[in-house]
Amino acid sequence: MKILIYMLMICFVITGCSIGKQDNAKEKPEQKNMSMQNVNYKANENKPNEKVADHLASLAASIPGVRDATAVVIGKYAVVGIDVKAKLDRSRVDSIKYSVAESLKHDPNGANAVVVADVDTYERLKRMGDQIKHGKAGEGILDELAAIVGRVMPQVPNDMIENKETNPIKDNDKQLPKNEENELKKEQEDQSNNHLQR
Repeated sequence: MKILIYMLMICFVITGCSIGKQDNAKEKPEQKNMSMQNVNYKANENKPNEKVADHLASLAASIPGVRDATAVVIGKYAVVGIDVKAKLDRSRVDSIKYSVAESLKHDPNGANAVVVADVDTYERLKRMGDQIKHGKAGEGILDELAAIVGRVMPQVPNDMIENKETNPIKDNDKQLPKNEENELKKEQEDQSNNHLQR
């Protein structure tokens, strides 16, 4: 009887090991010759600057209140000039500029765009765009573009994003001398405690 049990155990071990070997053989898949190519597409790589400028100008012109728009694109940066109705007040013009900047912020080509609504600047940008289209781009255009950006207070889409890295309240606290800071904290606590007791 013992011999029969030992024989059955040996049979189970042999069949168990042979089944395991077959499963391991199936785990190795057939290897086929494959080649893959890693491709990175960039937004500006497929569009020349003139097409991007036309796209940004049409995007800006589609905003209500904008009569016409022009854009000059150099690399990943753009300056967009908008022409608004002459009889609008300053707050309405600023509102339109903000709307244009918001629409450009959501476009990959317009994320680094500067929006200006001055009539003279708009005309200068239009002439610069014409010169670039006719192949007359040079250092003078870059200097003039830098002067435009430096002169105006633009609506820049990237600047509209909140900067969460700085805390201006805490930075201002550090400007006070220690004794004045303690006096200020005490006065703030007194005022808040008096306010709560009423």
